[in-house]
Amino acid sequence: MEEELIKVTPDKEKAKSILKMVETRLELLATVDHDKFPSPVFADYYEVIKELITIILLLDGFKTLSHKTLIEYLQKNYEDFNEYEIDFLDDLRITRNKISYNGFFIRPDYFKRKKQDILKIIPKLKKIIKKKLG
Repeated sequence: MEEELIKVTPDKEKAKSILKMVETRLELLATVDHDKFPSPVFADYYEVIKELITIILLLDGFKTLSHKTLIEYLQKNYEDFNEYEIDFLDDLRITRNKISYNGFFIRPDYFKRKKQDILKIIPKLKKIIKKKLG
């Protein structure tokens, strides 16, 4: 993982800007029919989580192009997340990749089962960011 992390200068303004985009995406997601469009909605929720973790790395002085490294960084540096949540994030990453690169479709009931965990992780990530932004 270490070789995939790139040292950068922490940038609170950039972090705030990315966070604003995350909030915009969440607002949009609230207007979409999740039963009709479960795959794109699922992929967008993954993007929200990925961007929130990206903000945490940025505030810690790092960046990476690897989504897997984002999750590994969170696991290694933030005890706020238990093993189940880290495994869940990695499953989200894998499923999102199938959707984005293989045209994989998930069923609405699959998304409904995963949504509760997604909606628990987002506020945990936001809480870390809020603390770091002061």
